[in-house]
Amino acid sequence: MRMGWIDAAGMAAGAAVDALVGDPRRFHPVAGFGQAATALERLLYAPDRRDGAIFTGIAVGAPVAIAVIAQKATARRPWARFVLVTAATWAVLGGTTLRREATVMADALESGDLDAARARLSHLCGRDPRELAAPELARATVESVAENTSDAVVAPLFWGAVAGLPGLIGYRAVNTLDAMVGHRSARYERFGTAAARADDIANLVPSRLTAVLTAAFAPVVGGGSRRTWQTWRRDGSKHPSPNSGQCEAAFAGALDLRLGGKNVYFGRSETRPVLGDGTVPVASDARRAATLSAAVGLGALALAVAWRGARRR
Repeated sequence: MRMGWIDAAGMAAGAAVDALVGDPRRFHPVAGFGQAATALERLLYAPDRRDGAIFTGIAVGAPVAIAVIAQKATARRPWARFVLVTAATWAVLGGTTLRREATVMADALESGDLDAARARLSHLCGRDPRELAAPELARATVESVAENTSDAVVAPLFWGAVAGLPGLIGYRAVNTLDAMVGHRSARYERFGTAAARADDIANLVPSRLTAVLTAAFAPVVGGGSRRTWQTWRRDGSKHPSPNSGQCEAAFAGALDLRLGGKNVYFGRSETRPVLGDGTVPVASDARRAATLSAAVGLGALALAVAWRGARRR
């Protein structure tokens, strides 16, 4: 049997495990990678771009090298390859947990428990929730679901389809480093540049694929594919991120919402451009966003399995 189909079957099985159980609660491989990256950062940190590039190269290169070796070692061992790809896919996907968090947020907002909603927001994004009212909490949830549908679902499946096991592992390493050091702060303004740029490049195609799939599946949540496409093409590049805006604009169109505005983080605030022409998000929109995310994820999985299955090895 061609190993491409083994990889494809492993990706499908890993996605099924994620759908059934979500992220592992203990001993998560991504958390282990984060701890190793933190230790490496302590050894290499300096407030300049060169040291940040070295750190990023080692932190990403080491797990990718291990994945390449594992892929070659299982080239004639289909069951071992299947198990490896299944486990890796489960480890790098986060769609089920993302949707669960959005549903928990929707439940809290619908019951009027703003304290619970504010306490839960950190599971979705890094905004300061202390002064946020219900509409802003709902908006933060929808925007986080849109962005992370690409980061936690579409992008790892895309890179798994393109490069197999090293693609799955390499993408998650890049995306995790970006979350750790790629943000703007006094410590990481220069050191985190390489990680942030690597993440931007890794997500260029997946974010736009997410937008296309969002347009395709917009009718699942009562939206229009044409309106979603038009909103994405008009507003997707307004966002300061080259990738996040693509997903958020598409979700705004599909859900007929108006996203963007002032985002308050701990110690700083940013004003994002308005995306979409619809209404201000409410609690039920967080639930609709989770439903749309699930549909987009299934579409991405089907494409990834078909593409990887067509490969000979």
